[in-house]
Amino acid sequence: MHIAPYDNANRPIVDAGDATVPLNYFNIVKLKKGDAFEYAVPGFETCIVPATGTVDVDVEGFKVDVLGGRGVDVWDGEPEGVYVPTAAKATMVCTSDTAEVFIAGAKYDKVLEAFAVRSDELDLVQYGSDDTKTHRKIKHILGQKQHDKVGRLLVSELYTVGAGGWSGFPSHKHDTDRLPDETRHDETYNFRFRPNHGSGVQMLQREDGKPGDAYHIVDGSTICLDNGYHPCAVLPGYEMYYFTILGGLSQRSLVQYFQPSHAYQIETIPGIKDMIAKFK
Repeated sequence: MHIAPYDNANRPIVDAGDATVPLNYFNIVKLKKGDAFEYAVPGFETCIVPATGTVDVDVEGFKVDVLGGRGVDVWDGEPEGVYVPTAAKATMVCTSDTAEVFIAGAKYDKVLEAFAVRSDELDLVQYGSDDTKTHRKIKHILGQKQHDKVGRLLVSELYTVGAGGWSGFPSHKHDTDRLPDETRHDETYNFRFRPNHGSGVQMLQREDGKPGDAYHIVDGSTICLDNGYHPCAVLPGYEMYYFTILGGLSQRSLVQYFQPSHAYQIETIPGIKDMIAKFK
C-alpha cells in the first residue's frame, strides 16, 4: 500500500492495529525550537530517530540530550536513536531551530530497558556495485549490535550509492513464518530523494511468475508491505533514501525468502550475503 505525502499533524501515519501492517507503527513528528511532543504506544516498542534537527528525550526518567544533529536532510550526517520500551511514555523537546523526527514501532508485549544509539554505535553495511545497478549503503540503528536489547523491532536507513539503480533485489519476501526458510515480518518504508523532486517505483509481486503492482514513490512517500516480493528503484540522476521499519511476528531476526526466478542473482551482487546476515 502506498500512502502519499501529507501533513499528518504529528499523528501516526501507521497506527497500532493497522489493517495492512499490524506489526508496525510509524509516525513523523515535526517540531520547532522549544516544542515538546509526548507519546506512548501500548503493545508496541518504539524507536525515536531524528531525520533532521536535534531533540532532548526523556523516557520515564531515562534522559538523552541532543539526540540527532543532521542539518538540511537525511544525507547531512549520521542517524541516532533512542529505544523506547513497550508502552513507555516518551517526551521529546526540540533543541534546534526545527526538527523532523521518525518514530518506528513493532508489536511486542514484554517491557525491556530504554537505551540510546549514538552515531558511533551504528552497524554500517555497504554492498552491491555500480555494474549491477545495486550499490547500496545501510545504516542499522536497531540492528545486530542491539539484538539482545530489543524485542521484535529492526530499524535501518538505506541509501543508494551513486544515482539511479535498484534496491531490495534480488526480489524477496518475508510474509510467512516457516522457519528455516522464511519469517513473517511486516515492513514500512518512508522515502526521500536528492534532489527532492526525484522519484522512483516500488514493485509488489504477490506470486512468482504473475504480474504484480507498482507504486510511483516521491519524496515523503510511505509504503506498507504485508506480503509479496518487493524490489524498488530510483530514477537515473537521483539518490534515494528510505527509513525502514521491520516488526517480526515470532522472532526478531529476519529470514528473507528470495524469489525463485531471481534467487541465483545473489551470487552476482558483491557483499549481498553479508547484508542479509545483518538483519538480526
